[in-house]
Amino acid sequence: MTQNLIEKSKNHLWLPFTQMKDYDNDPLIIDSGNGIKVKDIDGNEYYDGFSSVWLNVHGHRKKELDHAIKLQLEKISHSTLLGMTNVPATELAEKLINISPEQLTRVFYSDSGAEAMEIALKMAFQYWKNIGKPDKHKFISMQNGYHGDTIGAVSVGSIDLFHHVYGPLMFDSFKSPIPYVYRSKSGNPAQCRDECLYELEQLLIANHGEIAALSIESMVQGASGMIVMPTGFLSGVRELCTKYDVLMIVDEVATGFGRTGKMFACEYESVQPDLMAAGKGITGGYLPIAATLTTEEIYEAFYDDYETLKTFFHGHSYTGNQLGCAVAIENLRLFETETIIEQVAEKAEGLHLLLNELESLPHVGDIRQLGFMCGIELVQSKETKLPFPAEKRVGYQVSLKMRELGMLTRPMGDVIVFMPPLASTRDELEAMVSIMKDAISEVTSVTLK
Repeated sequence: MTQNLIEKSKNHLWLPFTQMKDYDNDPLIIDSGNGIKVKDIDGNEYYDGFSSVWLNVHGHRKKELDHAIKLQLEKISHSTLLGMTNVPATELAEKLINISPEQLTRVFYSDSGAEAMEIALKMAFQYWKNIGKPDKHKFISMQNGYHGDTIGAVSVGSIDLFHHVYGPLMFDSFKSPIPYVYRSKSGNPAQCRDECLYELEQLLIANHGEIAALSIESMVQGASGMIVMPTGFLSGVRELCTKYDVLMIVDEVATGFGRTGKMFACEYESVQPDLMAAGKGITGGYLPIAATLTTEEIYEAFYDDYETLKTFFHGHSYTGNQLGCAVAIENLRLFETETIIEQVAEKAEGLHLLLNELESLPHVGDIRQLGFMCGIELVQSKETKLPFPAEKRVGYQVSLKMRELGMLTRPMGDVIVFMPPLASTRDELEAMVSIMKDAISEVTSVTLK
């Protein structure tokens, strides 16, 4: 049975972000999960050290979430949101507005974070057209940014490994630098922040008349290697967007729903975005629901008689799916009753101390953390910050060793990603960090022989 399933997976599947030659060498098929662990078809258990790609909140098989889906199944599984709505989608919208930055008043549903960002881009573009300023049609994106894999989201992304091959399909966008303190010349957070804000302002001075919006991940750039922004950068970007009349699109897909120790990461600097994309943890990691939240001003620019053609002609078949919205409502209820935000903020302090133990390893160059979003950057030389040769794939080898030791994650190059479920206990966090430490030690010592 086990070998038969493995052969089927090799013969028929094409996995996302995966070189299938790698998969053929090291296949893995998950069969079940419970709490913060998953089990493969051979019965091996693994800590879910990356929350099943940054999604899971309460652990697997959370009985309240399971029950919410079962209750909704007894009513209806799906009906369209085109021209009508449903009960869970309506109730969830109110709850999302109540927990979001106060300037946001409207919710547009989709199925994934990339779609939520695509929607934000289209809304920003059409907003200016609807109010009679069609010249504002370009975008600013941040260097090393990642917003998903649809063409619009890729166009405002800036990770060459993922995006360069699609260059002919993408629309042009302005690129502005992000403070990557560890790799900056000064290594000074404040100086790095100010230099990046200065360059952004110069770009805006020269081009604001044609810029519709700026897109930015909130406080942490995830896919580029868990790059945590220095204090004051995100709020500084907000001030510049306001000053030069450019909409600010904040991507909270990865950072939202408690992942950083706040419900949304922009709360750290009291940033009020014009549009905000949310996803991943919205359903506790159960079902594919995402949302684009906007201000009333943007919404009203589309509100008119049909013949004016200001309608936002966009939608997806499963938009506002009842099962997804029902489990999202229960997920948000659990955030309140189980004080998830407060617990993450408290446990993050203990996690910081655990991660500090990795600093003694000779090839751990930098440890970046905000809440339960963590990245450990591995380098060949700690003194010079010299990276390992790319062909050695040290981060990937470490992740395979971690799997062997009982924990799953996916690295970003040579940055080891650690994003455990928010429900992880202190003992579980300690066990996972211990596995990381052992795997890094073993792989890096062998690599340099």
